[in-house]
Amino acid sequence: MAGTDRITAAGRSPDVDAVLAALPEAERAALEALRRVIAAAAPEAVETISYGVPAFKYRGRPLVSFAAAKSHLSFFVQSPGVMEAHRDEVVGFDTSKGTIRFSPARPIPEELVTKLVRARMAETDAARG
Repeated sequence: MAGTDRITAAGRSPDVDAVLAALPEAERAALEALRRVIAAAAPEAVETISYGVPAFKYRGRPLVSFAAAKSHLSFFVQSPGVMEAHRDEVVGFDTSKGTIRFSPARPIPEELVTKLVRARMAETDAARG
């Protein structure tokens, strides 16, 4: 499953569907909502599994990913630069260099997810020259 990019007609990866289907309802619903926001912000991105977690690739490069852990959910922005540029907006969430941890009861606001995804896309575009 790792590294596959199988996509259904609706643009959803059956591998990502399978990962999410195995989660408890609250976690699955929160990550499905995050998935929809990412897909809307990056319609050219491709769903896949990377390092064992649901991910999106943009122009063949990693964009963002997400996962459920034992005590939290994670949104992997995968960019210390993007996290730093938006540090004032992620206040109140547990963060690290490229990750925001959250819970089903306190999801990341859709507007913030959209900003972070678009910033990652711009970063990817800039790196490609």
